[in-house]
Amino acid sequence: MFAGIIVNSESIALDKIFTYKVPEDLEDKLKIGQIVNIPFGRGNKLVMGFVYSINNEIQSDYNKIKSIHSIKIVEETFTEDNINLIEYIKENYLSTYLEALKLFIPTGILSGARRKTKMVLYTGKALDDKYDKDPYKSIFNLIKFNEGKFIKNDICQRLNISTSPLNTLIKHGYITAGDKVVNRYNTREYEAYLKKDLSEAQKDVFNEIILGENNVYLLKGVTGSGKTEVYMNLVEEYMKRGKSSIVLVPEIALTPQMVERFKGRFGRDIAIFHSRLSDGERFDEWYRVKEGKAKLAIGARSALFLPFSNLGLIIVDEEHENSYKSESDPKYHIRDIAVFLSKNNNCRVVFGSATPSIESYHNARNGEYKLVQLNNRIDGATMPLITLVDMREELKNNNRSIFSKQLYEEINLRLSKKEQIILFLNRRGYSTFVSCRKCGFVFKCPNCDISLTYHTNGRLICHYCGHQEGSRNTCPKCSSSYVKYFGVGTEKLEKEINKTFPSARTIRMDFDTTRKKDSYEEIYKTFKNGKADILLGTQMIAKGLDFPNVTLVGVISADLSLNLPDFRASERTFQLITQVAGRAGRDKKLGKVLVQTYTPEHYSLQLAKNYDYEGFYKDEIKIREFMSDPPFSKIMLINLSSEKEELLINKSNDVAIHLKKEYKSDEFSILGPSPCIIGKIKSMFRWQIIVKGNIANDTAHNIKNSVYNLIKDVYNDIRINIDINPNNLL
Repeated sequence: MFAGIIVNSESIALDKIFTYKVPEDLEDKLKIGQIVNIPFGRGNKLVMGFVYSINNEIQSDYNKIKSIHSIKIVEETFTEDNINLIEYIKENYLSTYLEALKLFIPTGILSGARRKTKMVLYTGKALDDKYDKDPYKSIFNLIKFNEGKFIKNDICQRLNISTSPLNTLIKHGYITAGDKVVNRYNTREYEAYLKKDLSEAQKDVFNEIILGENNVYLLKGVTGSGKTEVYMNLVEEYMKRGKSSIVLVPEIALTPQMVERFKGRFGRDIAIFHSRLSDGERFDEWYRVKEGKAKLAIGARSALFLPFSNLGLIIVDEEHENSYKSESDPKYHIRDIAVFLSKNNNCRVVFGSATPSIESYHNARNGEYKLVQLNNRIDGATMPLITLVDMREELKNNNRSIFSKQLYEEINLRLSKKEQIILFLNRRGYSTFVSCRKCGFVFKCPNCDISLTYHTNGRLICHYCGHQEGSRNTCPKCSSSYVKYFGVGTEKLEKEINKTFPSARTIRMDFDTTRKKDSYEEIYKTFKNGKADILLGTQMIAKGLDFPNVTLVGVISADLSLNLPDFRASERTFQLITQVAGRAGRDKKLGKVLVQTYTPEHYSLQLAKNYDYEGFYKDEIKIREFMSDPPFSKIMLINLSSEKEELLINKSNDVAIHLKKEYKSDEFSILGPSPCIIGKIKSMFRWQIIVKGNIANDTAHNIKNSVYNLIKDVYNDIRINIDINPNNLL
């Protein structure tokens, strides 16, 4: 018996399957997905490996094959059913075996994460006359009526005694001790979230997804149209069929609301899975799914790889969001993984959004997905009126405030009516950059080619590498005192709100205020329960949240996303404006949205103002086709970085020259090399080469191998980062 083993090493040279003999004493125990100890290399050092296959025949020389030493972790971290997906990820995203299979392994298991237990007490044999008296009798009776609930300290504290009599009872068998698993996941009860009658439109969508012949659906539903209620009915239907479901959300900030609703409807047996959980909590949720004790998982991207054995439904809410594309290896996209699972597991996939990605809508128009729509809000609620406020006119009228006159008046009006307000600004910090007005010097990060952001704690912080330094009142270049803080971040916005509207109760939700565990849920509850009047924040407040008393949404600056040097800038601006606008007027009160901008004439803003997704798609798809951008092509981004700038430039040129010579094709073009838009991050200079067009998988792998071969002589000095269809080209 032989096993194919993936070695736990990130070395590209070791990215292959190694064959090992299976000792006779392990033949009945060894399973695919287990972690084993294996002798490796000339010194036969024991290293960890993952059992990837088990065979009875091999083509290698039997005598040269080493044997597995022992099984290190008995739990099957992945199964034979996962192998096809691992191979798919390796093939389509240029990943290694190890990077792909680690998607299925709960964080912490390699470093020893296990189920947590505690020693609890039970009664043993009946007390005889010698011990049928206090304190022995009190101890025995307390445990008798609370079998398996108390540890030693609980008993001693309750009865205010020492451990001596308790140890005596244990010694003579009157009390026994045993291990009990401690669950490290959310078991609290939630307020019941009653099932609602579906509207005719919701019923049509539900029936189409349940009864239709397609496996992949795009649910395009305006904000407030009741997509979540459709999701719940779909999950309920698949539960009746004995099938499991996964509901994915793009932001951890959305998880508390989704958990509240689903646990309120279906009870506590729902697994929650996202990066803010501890290793122990993630392991327990993973184990609960593996044991079949949870039939539904809610979470971020990683929840899709939980070990469900009978998966029937995958729901991807807000499918257009960037966070569904992994930025670390393997750089997969949830959309592709879900479609792959629909074919291989014969499960239904529902992509939901008010503003679908151009790629998804294109797929729906071409028949790859089945399009279903909810075009109206539920209960007759109307879409809020969106008004574009030209900030150039505000400047002409000598208004240099963060707030336009109209937004100022609307905030005051809502505060007087005891209604709630959401203010959106997609930039954290206090001032976005600090500059000298005399010589133009900008305070930049010494490690990154990016300006430092001023925060109210008096620190200048780099949002890329975390570098911090104290703020200064004099210019280090010309020594003048004309140092000024430019731009607006969420901290400055909060300060201006407190100054301009002193009676308003304001809370802020951004990366800085949500570092602590459960901070998302605390902010969400505070605003939901009416304990704050204004919620301000970055894009984490722009989608999914449902607050009936919010009647005003203000977008402080729509131009931040519009002016990014990226072909998706217009799409993201349209989506952000439409999504954040959808937070207003979700109940019976009318909503209003004010969008402050210096470019109100831009087509994405004009079409967002009228909720004209179809018009936006038609304009945008023409530009994409003309420029040969996705979905009409594939982009392969090759990023090279090094602390040695001259070496990096020389090697980038060598690589580009070789690729252009070796891979001439009418199917794709090779662009560059050129410096990245952000030329340095964390002391590493950055250059890039872009391959754009119809790139076959085998060609992409050959290009990757060529790049690594060309860099191998300076591999310790240059890092390589390759991404297929990246989120951005920064």
